[in-house]
Amino acid sequence: MPRIYPFTAFNFAVEINRGESAKPLVSAAFAECDGIEMSMEVKTIREGGVNDRQIRLNGPVALGQLTLKRGMTDNFDLWHWFQDSVSNPRLRANAEVVMYAEDGKTVSASFQLSRCVPVKLKAPALNARDGQVAVEELQVAYETLRFNGITPNDGAAKK
Repeated sequence: MPRIYPFTAFNFAVEINRGESAKPLVSAAFAECDGIEMSMEVKTIREGGVNDRQIRLNGPVALGQLTLKRGMTDNFDLWHWFQDSVSNPRLRANAEVVMYAEDGKTVSASFQLSRCVPVKLKAPALNARDGQVAVEELQVAYETLRFNGITPNDGAAKK
């Protein structure tokens, strides 16, 4: 029986693609990734004369905002993406956050974020004594979020 890998939070990759090209927008590595979240507003309806139950209806879904911190990259593609998004507000990208198993190669799960737009891009404090990273923080708003759970039988190696 194949081993079922737990979801580990320390081994992940983030890939951002802009447009139809399969080439990633940026090749950057980040130390932290936060904001993969969904919440649903539930509507409660009380039926007159029925005091022992409530009717719950699904309401609108609210999505989080992806925050990537302490990143390293060898180019300025994130800065160009932000500037391009300012000059063309309809410009969007897609992103995928992949969580790897303990071996660092087997995909445990992935999250696909579509129609992403950069919201905040922050450079580190400039200090000649410290070897600071290239990107302190990147915040990305997304319009849809899809979770792809991997079963033990189809967890093909990807990296």
